[in-house]
Amino acid sequence: MSRIPVRTLVLGLGTFAVGTDAYVVAGFLPAMARSLEVSESTAGQSATVFAVAYAVLSPVLATFTARVPRRALLTTALVVLALANLGSALAPSYPVLMVTRVLAAAGAAAFTPNAGAVAASMAAPGQRARALAVVVGGLTVATALGVPLGNLADRTMNWRVALGLVAALCALCAAGVIAVLPGLPGGPSVPLRTRLGTLRRPGVIAVLPLTTLGMMASYGLYAYAVPLLHALGATPESEMWLLFLYGAGAFASNLVAGSAADRYGPVRVLSTGYAALALTLGAFAWATGTGPHALPVAALLMAAWGASTWFQTPAQQLRLISAAPQETAVVVGLNGSALYLGIALGTALGGLLLPVGAPVALGVSAALSAGCLLYLAATRRSAETGQLSACEMGKNRL
Repeated sequence: MSRIPVRTLVLGLGTFAVGTDAYVVAGFLPAMARSLEVSESTAGQSATVFAVAYAVLSPVLATFTARVPRRALLTTALVVLALANLGSALAPSYPVLMVTRVLAAAGAAAFTPNAGAVAASMAAPGQRARALAVVVGGLTVATALGVPLGNLADRTMNWRVALGLVAALCALCAAGVIAVLPGLPGGPSVPLRTRLGTLRRPGVIAVLPLTTLGMMASYGLYAYAVPLLHALGATPESEMWLLFLYGAGAFASNLVAGSAADRYGPVRVLSTGYAALALTLGAFAWATGTGPHALPVAALLMAAWGASTWFQTPAQQLRLISAAPQETAVVVGLNGSALYLGIALGTALGGLLLPVGAPVALGVSAALSAGCLLYLAATRRSAETGQLSACEMGKNRL
């Protein structure tokens, strides 16, 4: 850590703030629902709105802010996040909350991809992957800590104070960016039509829908993690530690999946992961329905759920980069949009199914996970053909 530049660490802290903003709501969803006088499934749709707004705004903002100096862009994005979270903390009603979540998504969509690009551009050629790992690691750590910290803040203070603390963290990161980041110019503008034109590549269009379907199956219900834990018989005292186990599983899986995809190939990693996800969610459905309501069972299921959710991002990004090696930044951005679209669709579906019963909602997610395996098998040849074509195009350019 002592050898990592302070400016890279500040950017990593910024992505941690962004990730915490995205995940923290799940930790206090029941309390927020009671305060705003809506159902838990309705309150969970705030995560849907955030995800949809991020998915739509990410490529648009990347296009229109391309020439903005990087320090100004990153600072403005964090200030927008701080104001949005402050607005969420003070929201007197559910509609106001939803507006502030859209504003927060705009700040997140402007900050996250640009923070990674800036960190890589400032690093020495042999240390760019390390710089990216630090910045992306902020999101991963937020996955592990954001929801349990939100749950802890809710139990010791209240959900409004928790969002106020997230706003303060965003403001602190904005000050850090101003203090340590050098003045960096913007880059060349890539028209939105060109960005979306990448979707015409066979390898890209075959891979991206799996990102959406996979996140819809795996992460859509996470906004309702606390009600699902209640269905497992978890006590309020154990909620925070069970949520932390999900994050620990996600963190470990994300680390292992990257090296495993390099060693064994992304398709093998994805096949194993989706099979594990289907089994985990199926067991979760059984446990909430007729199974034993025991704390060790809940702990095992939460760790397995986190691990079988966050294995897929490194493998999917590797497949997309192989399909369009000359347009890495564009396809990674599109994958982020597809990821948040999946979260939005999954959260919306979970909000509809959860009132019917936790076993039904989890059973549908397990079926979607099995559908991911079928989609992967059906499109594998098209994706590999597209990757070979991309390699040939790259050779021709050389």
